[in-house]
Amino acid sequence: MSLTTIYRRVAAFAALSFAAFAAQAEDAVVTHHYADNDGVKIHYVTAGEAGPLVVMIHGFPDFWYSWNDQIKALQSTHRVVAIDQRGYNRSDKPKGLENYAIPRLVSDVAAVIRDVGETKAVIVGHDWGGMVAWTFAMTKPEMTDRLAVLNLPHPKGLNRELANNPAQQRNSQYARAFQLPGAHKLLSAERLAGWVKGEAKRAKYIEAMKRSDFEAMLNYYKRNYPKPPYEEDASGPVRLKMPVLLIHGLDDQALLHGALNRTWEWLDGDLTLVTIPGAGHFVHHDKPALVSRTLKMWLLRDR
Repeated sequence: MSLTTIYRRVAAFAALSFAAFAAQAEDAVVTHHYADNDGVKIHYVTAGEAGPLVVMIHGFPDFWYSWNDQIKALQSTHRVVAIDQRGYNRSDKPKGLENYAIPRLVSDVAAVIRDVGETKAVIVGHDWGGMVAWTFAMTKPEMTDRLAVLNLPHPKGLNRELANNPAQQRNSQYARAFQLPGAHKLLSAERLAGWVKGEAKRAKYIEAMKRSDFEAMLNYYKRNYPKPPYEEDASGPVRLKMPVLLIHGLDDQALLHGALNRTWEWLDGDLTLVTIPGAGHFVHHDKPALVSRTLKMWLLRDR
């Protein structure tokens, strides 16, 4: 084989590899919609034309684009919805703490499911979206096909750690700071997007954060995050019967992995627990391929 032929083949292989990389780096192709929930407009995007409905709920400080990689991975087998939670990006930003109580956020998800024309969905959440997802499954089991939560332990586990684990108490200082009056005035779009890797991706986040309401974003903490003195909740759990997938980046410093312990004692359905070393709080950004592959395999398995 001549050197010229070798060079041509290497060049052709490089071109194919670049094309594959470019395809992976592209944004998911989505359509934009709005659901009405008692006068509050909730923006969401959709992708995929067939298969079970999957609804994805972001956390702080984030927006629907958080799930870009997972949308691309699932759209061939599922209909995928990713929500802008109220207060964020293109969704409405009502004033007042009570508008950000968890039951209101749960009702937003239900409104989106109905707007899509369905009665139930696979619910996927991260961070505050994870708390909404847990609560949705507990209060609306008839609308929850399966539940997947990223880096937000079961609420009873988080409550236990806040009450008994000094490390979790220390590492929750950021949440207590967010609960202080006027804390939103210290935020900026650039600061909120500081965790995002890659200039192009960070630019999308800065744009979305500029459309968001910082006070509304911190209302999630002021209204819903436990305040000291922390006390362990001794009440019985709402036992979930649907399959549950927990994915947790072990380097998360905001929500320590000790809160995952005993989760299986609070469920009646099966639990799949995946811990990922080398990934932090934004596990689906740190390890997008692994998270997407895990989520898809779990969704496609036989019950």
